[in-house]
Amino acid sequence: MTNATATKAAKSPRRSVRCGPIDPVPVMAVSSQARRQAAAILEVLAGVRRPSEAAEALGTSLPRYYFLERRALTALVIACEPAAKGPRMDSSRRIAALERENHRLQRECDRQHALVRAAERSLGLAMPVVKPPTKGSANGVAKKQRRPRRPVTRALKAARMLQVDPPEATSNGVAPHCAELADAGD
Repeated sequence: MTNATATKAAKSPRRSVRCGPIDPVPVMAVSSQARRQAAAILEVLAGVRRPSEAAEALGTSLPRYYFLERRALTALVIACEPAAKGPRMDSSRRIAALERENHRLQRECDRQHALVRAAERSLGLAMPVVKPPTKGSANGVAKKQRRPRRPVTRALKAARMLQVDPPEATSNGVAPHCAELADAGD
């Protein structure tokens, strides 16, 4: 490259990023109310309207308008935060990484258990007694036998009464099935 070419290249204006109108947000992405609120907030920030006029145009109170404005400005500042460089970690990649870490930690835990057992054997410590697996148990641990659950008679009586047509009221004004329920609870 000659000096004349170098000076010509230095004098030519650099290509700049085109600064044109803002691309509109797709109409399908936001509601008309959100667009109206954004337009009102931008008009106030540009000085075209006062906050009270914008609140009146939106049909909200002045404190509600200020709340919307603060939310919009917060979102603007968050959107201006520089994006992280490099590939984004999506959920499937994150899950795969966590599963690998879990597998590594499980191997490390098994290794530590083996070292503890070897140390106990070398020191002559008693090994824990492991019972042989019994019938109906998983991995050698016997399950407790549960007693069969007794039916709750009061609940059964109430269920029976609900299945039958409603009885007539007795002379004291209490239905007979209500008296049975009260007796069953005692």
